[in-house]
Amino acid sequence: MNTSSVSGFSQFVDFLNAIIWSDVFIVLCIGTGLYFSFVTKFLQVRYLKDMVKLLFTEGSNDKGVSPFQAFSIAIAGRVGTGNIAGVATAIAMGGPGAVFWMWMIAFLGASTAFIEATLGQIYKVNVEGEYRGGPAYYIEKGLDKKWFAWIFAIVTIVGCLLFLPGVQSNSIADGLYNAFHIEHLNTGVLVAGLLALVVFGGAKRIGRVSEIVVPFMAGAYILMAVVIIVLNIGDVPKVFKLIISSALSFDATFGAIVGSAISWGVKRGIYSNEAGQGTAPHAAAAAATTHPVKQGLVQSFSVYIDTLFVCSATAFIILFTQKYNVVDSVNSTESDSTYLVEYLPGVQAGAAYTQHAVSVYFPTIGSEFIAIALFLFAFTTAMAYYFIAESNYYYLSKYKKNVYLLWTMRFAFLASVIYGAVSDGGSAWKIGDIGVGVMAWLNIIAILLLRKPALIALKDYQEQRSQGINPVFNPEKLGIKNTTEWQEDDKK
Repeated sequence: MNTSSVSGFSQFVDFLNAIIWSDVFIVLCIGTGLYFSFVTKFLQVRYLKDMVKLLFTEGSNDKGVSPFQAFSIAIAGRVGTGNIAGVATAIAMGGPGAVFWMWMIAFLGASTAFIEATLGQIYKVNVEGEYRGGPAYYIEKGLDKKWFAWIFAIVTIVGCLLFLPGVQSNSIADGLYNAFHIEHLNTGVLVAGLLALVVFGGAKRIGRVSEIVVPFMAGAYILMAVVIIVLNIGDVPKVFKLIISSALSFDATFGAIVGSAISWGVKRGIYSNEAGQGTAPHAAAAAATTHPVKQGLVQSFSVYIDTLFVCSATAFIILFTQKYNVVDSVNSTESDSTYLVEYLPGVQAGAAYTQHAVSVYFPTIGSEFIAIALFLFAFTTAMAYYFIAESNYYYLSKYKKNVYLLWTMRFAFLASVIYGAVSDGGSAWKIGDIGVGVMAWLNIIAILLLRKPALIALKDYQEQRSQGINPVFNPEKLGIKNTTEWQEDDKK
């Protein structure tokens, strides 16, 4: 591909991103979170105790994974490069204030995540002995819009097989090269090989791997962050002040780019926590539970884990050490970037910021630790992407397995992992943003139209819980139709 072709493709990608991630979409995301927060009476606060308790109160069965396994699959999708490289990029493009807007979209998005996950559970189906579901299923069964469901399924398959895996493998490759000087192609082949061993085993194998790897990786990373925060406990108020003043245009250095702070905070927040994106309902639908709201609450809690814990940990580490640059979005051009601050001259925004920051406190292992953490984070996210793509494949095939098409999807997924590892990092993120944005547009519109069954289920859960009984879902009693899997379970 010649230089002019590359330039033309890059301009086309930028054009699509400008349309997809317009101010209208930013307002839609924030507005949707606000709306669902109010109509659920801020469920994300009132039921925080239930969210934690429900993780461990039910087990798996022959068709579904346990709530904790479903939570782990969702966390695997949520906790990825966005938590390490994405946070750094948000700070680079929007300043410290972007972190505040990541918090806001997480808090509001927890209610959005509840609605979409509950809908995923309500309209789940049994495919070859395993629960499957997601937006395509609830759009057709709940809205009776088959054409809309097909569009979402196709967009999601393309996004999760071709657009999004490259972001994960590219970040893994960059991290391993910075720490161990491993060539990008070698990393791509290694990651693809390991993914092949997991994804070919179906939802239950993905669930088993996730429940082992996810708690370990998140726990180790947060523990490291806690150590650094304790070492800088006196600077915590100062960092909070910097984040909030930058977000609200009070800071002298970063106040002028508050628009970029909002845009990049929301963009990277959604990319990281996936609230409203339509990916997490696939994991939610795979769970075995007595009531859809239980899994809705569990998935709502996963947004907190992703952003309020893991993303915040990364942000504080970077800001404590001042290992970042911030682009002057007002005066920069596409070909020539100027900086409001430039603490790391010549260092590209991304995982390298976090590696430099951690190395301040752990000079002998800091860069290597982040590289390994990034490997685990991104690996499990890529694993979740394949699960999501396969769920939508089963929807389009009407639950019948076409062996040739399924293997074609698998090899396309693995090829995109290898290609992403050797591609330019900026391009990989831009292409990934297109996949995330289109899926979120379609899913947010769908859940706004289909909110009623989720809210009815929530009311039913609250009433049963207030009576001191373990909530059990009966869709026929509630007047919710096309819930075939629940009706089958009720007959047994």
